[in-house]
Amino acid sequence: MANSQTSAGKLGGIRLLRNLAPEVLQLLERRCTLRRYGANEQILDRDSDSRDVFMVIEGAVEVVNYSITGREVAFGEVRAGGYFGELAAIDGRRRSANVVTSQPSLVAAMPPDVFTGMLTEHPTIALHVLRRLTHIVRTADERIMDLSTLKAVQRVYVEVMRLIPDQPSEAGGYVINPVPTQRELARRASTSRETVARVLSQLMKGDILARKGRSVRVLDLDRLRMLAAPDRDDD
Repeated sequence: MANSQTSAGKLGGIRLLRNLAPEVLQLLERRCTLRRYGANEQILDRDSDSRDVFMVIEGAVEVVNYSITGREVAFGEVRAGGYFGELAAIDGRRRSANVVTSQPSLVAAMPPDVFTGMLTEHPTIALHVLRRLTHIVRTADERIMDLSTLKAVQRVYVEVMRLIPDQPSEAGGYVINPVPTQRELARRASTSRETVARVLSQLMKGDILARKGRSVRVLDLDRLRMLAAPDRDDD
């Protein structure tokens, strides 16, 4: 169970709020409630009618849903400095997904009226939220396209591609560090863990990826891009 207490001096690390004056931040902190969760604890239920917005101070959480057959689908991860739950605060409707901690976490719950008032009073914060919502829409469009045009194996290729950093490592080449677990990749690709295990094994045997501990080095980015192309006819 989560323990609650009034938050104090904890919101300074939240990226959404970083440009607020100290006195404004203090006022917001007094209106929030601090909650600590262990790993794999549920913070939000999809059917909940709560409308608080949550700021992740420590740890990380995962936004997930479940299909009719019970398959878990991951929408994303929110790490320390991020926030979630803004949709319900803005439109007053029920939650759109479940949120579960992926590691021990400390979050600050901000009442919906405080959050919407902040958007009204601080246009730069409102713009930040709009950009985040735009990113959510674009990501959802990409996922819908993937599900409509790609087979399960190709979706795993695409998810691996999405993990590749924009810049190569200092030693040269692209390194994914840390690489998600097979379960996490399966949730992101809307497929089974067995499919992910098979695909990763094939990529390593084909000298496209090489694993070392929690990291994966991309050995042949061009071949990986070719495998992920939507016009391939892989099983």
